[in-house]
Amino acid sequence: MAALGAALALTGALAGCASGPTMTYLPSGDTGFAINCSGGDAATSWAACYKQAGEMCGAYGYDVISKDADNGATAGGTVGGIFGANIKNRSMVIRCKQ
Repeated sequence: MAALGAALALTGALAGCASGPTMTYLPSGDTGFAINCSGGDAATSWAACYKQAGEMCGAYGYDVISKDADNGATAGGTVGGIFGANIKNRSMVIRCKQ
C-alpha cells in the first residue's frame, strides 16, 4: 500500500511542473519571456501558456518567437504502467509588443 501512495505522490508532483514566465534576452537584444507549461493535467495545456503570455504583456499583446513541439512520455508508475502519467513538454518564448 505504501508503494501505491508513493506512486500517486510522484504522479501528482509531476503533473504540476508548470512554472511562471522567466525573462530572457532574444538574439536581437530585446527582452522576451520563456514560458513553460509542461505537465500532464488540463491546467498545463497550450492554453495555459497563452494565458500566461497574455498576463505578461497585457493589452499590448505579444509575438511568439519560438514554440516547442507538444511531445510527451510516460513518467512514474508501477509495473505495467498502471499509475503512469503522460507528461507533455510545452514551452515557448514570447516578446511583448510595444
